[in-house]
Amino acid sequence: RCHSNAVAKMSVRTYSPSVRVGNWNEDLCLEEEQLKDFLEKQEKGELQIQKTHNLLKTILRKVELPNQSDGYLHVGDAVCLLHVPSKSVVAAYMSAGRAHEATKLISPCSVACSRKLHPCPRNVFIVGRYDKPDAAAGEVICYGQQITFTTLPDEGGQLNLQTDRATFMKHSHYTREQEITLEDEVTYNSAWNILCFNQEDRLETEGTPVSVNKKVFINHCKTNQDLAVHIDFCPRTPYGREYEVTACTKYDIHKAEDPMNHFMVVTGDLEKMAVAL
Repeated sequence: RCHSNAVAKMSVRTYSPSVRVGNWNEDLCLEEEQLKDFLEKQEKGELQIQKTHNLLKTILRKVELPNQSDGYLHVGDAVCLLHVPSKSVVAAYMSAGRAHEATKLISPCSVACSRKLHPCPRNVFIVGRYDKPDAAAGEVICYGQQITFTTLPDEGGQLNLQTDRATFMKHSHYTREQEITLEDEVTYNSAWNILCFNQEDRLETEGTPVSVNKKVFINHCKTNQDLAVHIDFCPRTPYGREYEVTACTKYDIHKAEDPMNHFMVVTGDLEKMAVAL
């Protein structure tokens, strides 16, 4: 037993490879090989820290939101979904572990509401028609039409904003309500509807064009729940603490939608629009 302990102690190196004790030459060669592999990976940009930095750099690059001269929402418009009370925007994020290997957003992708208001691939969506996939770009979106919100191509991954009924196994982390995710498939779970902000005018505005940069409700077609932001819950993401986003319609004492459901579909200068609120 004493002999085995002595052998174990001898096998543990207590000096650096520069001290010529034991297999010092093999240790020096091993160190040189490790350094050579490190420099080679660094030159090719294959280090994990470089991959993560490259994704963060591309996913946060600035994107210009075009202004709409007629003030209406169109098919193919690049928009941000701004939560009015918190002045935050719906944005995608991946866990740090998945971001190490990714070069773009990968399905399924989590969603939160970020207070960083510069438009970038993680918070810019392209508007499409679910009920008319072949709709021409530039066609005006009207109240009552089923639409989709899709992230940008390339680093955005072209993922669709969607949700489904909350179950025991699938729900939002903190509030246990309908989870909002980004998926690559277009299903009825990714169909949304814009509702007029004034309840009394909803029947009259059905079929009329949707105005941008105005308060609206973003309603999920399948579950009839509005997009909501919970400012009391701020999960940590790779981009800092951000608000939890779910699909849940809340009402106040007057039977009107709660401020947690108040959104704006923004085009043009996002930061200027948020400051003006």
